[in-house]
Amino acid sequence: MKHSLLSIFVLFLLMVPFSVPTYVKAKTTSFVHELSAEPKKDPLSLSELNNKYQNTFFLYGSKTKREIALTFDDAPDNIFTPQILDILKQKGVKATFFVVGYRIEEHPDIFKRIIREGHALGNHSYNHANFSKLSDTEFRNQIIKTDTIIKQYTGYIPRMIRPPYGNINEEQLQWLKLHNKKIVNWNVDSLDWKGLDEDQVASNVLLHVKPGAIILQHSGTGTGGDLSGTVKSLPKIIDELNKEKYHLVTIPKLLNIPAK
Repeated sequence: MKHSLLSIFVLFLLMVPFSVPTYVKAKTTSFVHELSAEPKKDPLSLSELNNKYQNTFFLYGSKTKREIALTFDDAPDNIFTPQILDILKQKGVKATFFVVGYRIEEHPDIFKRIIREGHALGNHSYNHANFSKLSDTEFRNQIIKTDTIIKQYTGYIPRMIRPPYGNINEEQLQWLKLHNKKIVNWNVDSLDWKGLDEDQVASNVLLHVKPGAIILQHSGTGTGGDLSGTVKSLPKIIDELNKEKYHLVTIPKLLNIPAK
């Protein structure tokens, strides 16, 4: 009899559908809602990235040495780059050029001249893409393709990268760090890409330089762009910096990092 009653009880349990108590459901739902409602963290600013990755991401050099680096983006082109190279050669100054892959393909002889005259080189993407708008694959292809082009002429892959517009996110930075790259932005912007005249360009530079400054200028531009203010102001900028006892050096020298 006992066995029959036990069998009936077990059968009853099997037939009754299992349900989670209401209070458990409510608590679980509330927990999931809290997780989904948790606000996403804002991406780090460039200044925050600089603080977090001090040996990888640079905005300036040592503030204790009277050294300054002239840097030129978007080279090579066949109009303004040769003029800038003429001035640098005349003044005995070595600069750093952040070059664009497709422009090397279009103007290989001018790129060879940059190399031949001893200037430092950095990767500035293949076609000046905004890295923040690219997928991981697209971003990496911009770097790898341009590195490959540069190596065809130099025999080495450059260590330095400058993101177009200065834009880069933390995941991209971490990938570059993994590949021993150094990201070099700037802390003095000439704003020459706006087509400013020589006095405006010179003022934007000379009024803001301090020891360790990385100066952003351009040596190439798109159709209709005008960098004549850059060309005309460059002798004055160099002469004034020399008067102030600044040493004009390349980025590898300023930051004490390898070029390749």
